[in-house]
Amino acid sequence: MLNALWNPTAAGEIPLPHRLAMAPLTRSRATPDGVPTELNAEYYAQRASHALIITEGTQPSADGQGYPVTPGIYTEEHIAGWRQVTDAVHKADGRIVIQLMHVGRISHPDNTPHHRQPVAPSAIKPAGQTFTASGLQEMPVPRELSTEEVAATVDDFRRAAAAAIAAGADGVEIHGANGYLVNQFLFPSTNQRTDQYGGSLDNRIRFAVEVATAVADEIGAGRTGIRISPGNPFQINDLAESDPHELYPHLLRALAPLDLAYLHIGHGGDEELLFTLRKLWPTTLILNRGGADIATRAKDVEDGLADVVTVGTMALANPDLVERVRSGAPLNTPDPATFYGGGAAGYTDYPTHAA
Repeated sequence: MLNALWNPTAAGEIPLPHRLAMAPLTRSRATPDGVPTELNAEYYAQRASHALIITEGTQPSADGQGYPVTPGIYTEEHIAGWRQVTDAVHKADGRIVIQLMHVGRISHPDNTPHHRQPVAPSAIKPAGQTFTASGLQEMPVPRELSTEEVAATVDDFRRAAAAAIAAGADGVEIHGANGYLVNQFLFPSTNQRTDQYGGSLDNRIRFAVEVATAVADEIGAGRTGIRISPGNPFQINDLAESDPHELYPHLLRALAPLDLAYLHIGHGGDEELLFTLRKLWPTTLILNRGGADIATRAKDVEDGLADVVTVGTMALANPDLVERVRSGAPLNTPDPATFYGGGAAGYTDYPTHAA
């Protein structure tokens, strides 16, 4: 069954030597200004044997930042920092796309460079707290974006995609999942707008489609992916997915004509919906079945449910995961205490099997 993982394939214009890829994982190890460092380059280069590296969520603008010391891709300094990363990955014969993540309302003024109120489709306070430099704090009521600001945010994604390519990335992934900004536009629980971006299904998917269109127009559809998370409870907070069986097929029908490189699904457990989306999507489908073992993920490829599968914590704890899986070697256990701790511990110090 694992043999299904080792057949070469492609995600749009990005050739992949096999089908076991690395999922995006927030690691919070950039500088306070959002610039990746040599440590980030070492971390990603260690994992270059994955078919594709999808980086941690990277803010396309100051408004897009949700957490401390996450990377950005909207200044010349960001581009130079990411160039260190992409050069290191390519030198190790890897492929890397930068995930563009605007968090929307899942933020706090203390976590952004301009210390402004978070923005969102509507002024609806998210439940819960978020991490800041001074500890956990309640997330405030966000400011509703004006219609003109929504269009400007689409342009932020376009510029960030261009910056990612300038930084040497093989492409970008639009983060349309997990309760962040693109996802927030999709459902009435977080989108109560009365302009062309709210109300009907067509209006609620408009922002996602406009972002995907702008990015594809800027860098090419063959280098543009998008991630969704139907039914995925991670970081949804109080975002209620009221009509996923109607909305997500509708969204995919609108995105399909763009001929994007891939669709990345963070699977929430609804197998019926997953089968529906697989049938609707015309290009490469990447599947993240969180918590599943490698054999289960390989079966998704063998059965044609996915073209490529991503792994998260297994990838961060096993820089040589591909080699370990091929040889049947045991896996390192990830240490959650170090996930966001900063520094090399739990980041670049996981041993390889050969070591």
